[in-house]
Amino acid sequence: MKPHVQKLPLSQNNSFVARTYCTPNFEVTWHQHIENELILFTQGEGLGFIGNDVSEFKTGDVYFIGPNVPHTFQKRDKNMITSAIVIQFKEDFWGTDFLNLPENLEIKQLIATSQLGLKINEKHKLKLGKLITKMQDASSHKRILLLYKCLAILTKKNCYTKLTEQQIAFHNIKEKIRIEKIFNYSIQNFQNEIKIKDIADLAGMTEPAFCNYFKKSTKKSYVNFLNEIRIGHVCNLLLETNLAVSDICYDSGFQTIANFNKHFLKLKKMTPSKYRILYKKESYFEIPDIA
Repeated sequence: MKPHVQKLPLSQNNSFVARTYCTPNFEVTWHQHIENELILFTQGEGLGFIGNDVSEFKTGDVYFIGPNVPHTFQKRDKNMITSAIVIQFKEDFWGTDFLNLPENLEIKQLIATSQLGLKINEKHKLKLGKLITKMQDASSHKRILLLYKCLAILTKKNCYTKLTEQQIAFHNIKEKIRIEKIFNYSIQNFQNEIKIKDIADLAGMTEPAFCNYFKKSTKKSYVNFLNEIRIGHVCNLLLETNLAVSDICYDSGFQTIANFNKHFLKLKKMTPSKYRILYKKESYFEIPDIA
């Protein structure tokens, strides 16, 4: 199995991609591409996997992901419609020297930082959402100016949260394929019981060797990674359904309520019930109509 390298189509009249992708054309496995990606979710929610980070996404969220950073966004429910406006551009699409201009130093640094995966904070995502929405329908030089405005906003202090501390370490293509296989299997099967032996067999390794390998590659244990996936799913269900906490526990792959509560408290610093009360009151971001 080779790593999935995504390449979005580019028309003759455009130098970068700016368009909406909607279910079923939005869903892709853990993948990467050489372009920088700015993405605005216009519908749906679920779990985002960027590098070794696992966290929830919802309508209105904006991400900036650097080139060759592996990622995927998995919707909460298989029947849910998910859509996003995706902006993809190569670093040198506006010429090899443009970002080397002294005036663009902050933007060049931003693009380097995007290798860690950036999630835009609440204060700035509404303004960015409006610009990204306009960019999709803009023509000629307006597209480039809107993209530049977006990048300028992203250079502001406290505009984003870094999702990872460093990139996943791949020493060769074989290791890359192995990690892809582990991630995709985990994403697809986290609601079921996954034993270390099962995932080690999938990787073609002994259990001790696998545990050491996974932690060295991703800077976290496989158990912690799997629990992050499950807790992310739990958070979506807490906010989007009225299911009992016990039902959500078992639906998310946990085998006991005690173990579930322990890991939820560890990751979210509060109980599931408190999380539901605290965050369910918040209204989700709505994409404005823009003339």
